[in-house]
Amino acid sequence: MKIILLRHGESKWNLENKFTGWTDVELTRKGKDEAKEAGLLLSSENIEFDMVFTSVLKRAIDTMNICLNNMKNMDLDIFYDWRLNERHYGALQGLNKLETARKYGDEQVLIWRRSYDIRPPHLEWEDERHPRFDEKYNNLDNKDIPSSECLKDTVKRFLPYWENTISPYVKSGKKIMIVAHGNSLRALVKHLDNISNEDIVGLNIPTGIPLVFELDKNLKPIKNYYLGNQDKISAKIKSVANQANSK
Repeated sequence: MKIILLRHGESKWNLENKFTGWTDVELTRKGKDEAKEAGLLLSSENIEFDMVFTSVLKRAIDTMNICLNNMKNMDLDIFYDWRLNERHYGALQGLNKLETARKYGDEQVLIWRRSYDIRPPHLEWEDERHPRFDEKYNNLDNKDIPSSECLKDTVKRFLPYWENTISPYVKSGKKIMIVAHGNSLRALVKHLDNISNEDIVGLNIPTGIPLVFELDKNLKPIKNYYLGNQDKISAKIKSVANQANSK
């Protein structure tokens, strides 16, 4: 059995190299093209889906819609859930990554971006950027609304959704795609591939490229691979890794 993981296409804040998190930004023209190319690529591989899971952030939702439109695969069930959101970058949201690295140092920003269990500075409760002011989260308890998250927090909110909701469908034979974000997908890949807390720092997922996981009946990975031109994919992965490198 297979599942397809797809990080949203390039967003406006990806282009501007800003920490985005839960800020709800649009795709760029390039991001829309990436989503279209992902759909055409999946279609060329004769991959179809019964169900798609995505976050409640428009860059993921728009990527999903564009991708599916180019697959002609619209007769399916779609689930939207905040637990697939990007990790919340706290007070870093809206700041340029390179400028932040120049101010605080590359090492500190790498820790904030990629550390498993260290959170960035949190948003103040009264900050207008706080997600409690966003109507998308009106039904959440205040305790579930983050002011900042590390990857460990993202794993904690996402894995129960994987275990209790998504994986039973995969085991039943449903063909699944998950369209989400760099860190929510890193949380799942960490779980599936049993990546250590230390090694997860080095995992970078590029925008708009389908990542295929072939799984056995117990949902243990047999292999995983990106679809598309491997040289271009390697370059995109390297670009993600260097976003906050001030040197």
